[in-house]
This record gives sequence, structure tokens and C-alpha cells, in this order.
Amino acid sequence: MRGIVGAGDILAVSPQELFSYLETIGVHHETVEHPATFTVAESSDIKTDIPGAHSKNLFLKDKKGQLFLISAKDHTPINLKKTHEVIGGSGRLSFGSPEQMMHFLGVLPGSVTPFGVLNDKELKVKVILDSQLMQHERVNFHPLVNTMTTGLSRDGLLAFLRATGHEPEIMDLPAPPAE
Repeated sequence: MRGIVGAGDILAVSPQELFSYLETIGVHHETVEHPATFTVAESSDIKTDIPGAHSKNLFLKDKKGQLFLISAKDHTPINLKKTHEVIGGSGRLSFGSPEQMMHFLGVLPGSVTPFGVLNDKELKVKVILDSQLMQHERVNFHPLVNTMTTGLSRDGLLAFLRATGHEPEIMDLPAPPAE
């Protein structure tokens, strides 16, 4: 099921292979194509025409090298200095490198998505879902590239993650201190 070539000899699943996988496990999904977006702010105009909760996704690592993928509602403020205390990391978190992102998730910066765990065959990435995002019936993510948005039910997201061997943790993420 490996389709496109990534960095070096890493092969990553293509969006079409992702869609086939979702269909194989019985997860309904809808995808909209659009111009490339790299940030939550850049995608605001596109989101108005797509129903459901939109996301921001962070690929992080702790000081011991544990990898985390955090998916939250798009405008949820997250205190990264305190997040390790909630998710169980060993010390403060930093962003994973583009090379790590490609190696473990098969995506480039600007395309981070929970769908990337389909590429994490070694189960090295711990998936954290913010409870605010999971309150919505429909959730939206890039399908491995930032020129499309794929919507599915929150139960469909959970079924997908579990089918890949990634049991997600749903929790409240710490907000930055009030100013």
C-alpha cells in the first residue's frame, strides 16, 4: 500500500491510498480540493465552505525523543510549556524536524494530520486529541497534503486511529496563562 516517494528511501501513503484505506475499514469521508494552505490563518476562507470542526495539528517531541501528534480545534490556544505535564512527556516539548515528520508521518510541514499515522508502522507516535475538537460530530484534516481537506465523523476518526494501532488519548490541553 505504499505509493509516493518521500524523503530518501521513505515511502509514504498517497491521499488516494488513504481514501481507499478509509473505505476498506468502513469510514465515510468527504474531501474538498483547494489551494495549498500552510497555517490555520491561511485556511480561514476555505473553511467557511466546509462543515464541521477544523483542526490544527502539531508534531512534537520531548527531550527523550518520544513523538507526539496533537490535534486540536483550529483556534484552541495551547500552552506548549505546560503540555508535557498533561500528555506524559519527559520535559518540555519542541517541534519535530521536517525529516522526522516525513519519516514517521509521511508528510511535509504544512500537511501535518492524524491521517499521517497510517505511515507510522512502528507505532512511535503518540496521538493526543483535544477534547474541544472531539465535541464536534464532524472533524476536518488535511489528507496527507495541504491542497485538500477531508471531513469525517469523530467516531470515524477514532476508528481510523485504532485500525492503525494508535489508541488516541482525548484530553483537555493546557491553555496559555491569561494576560
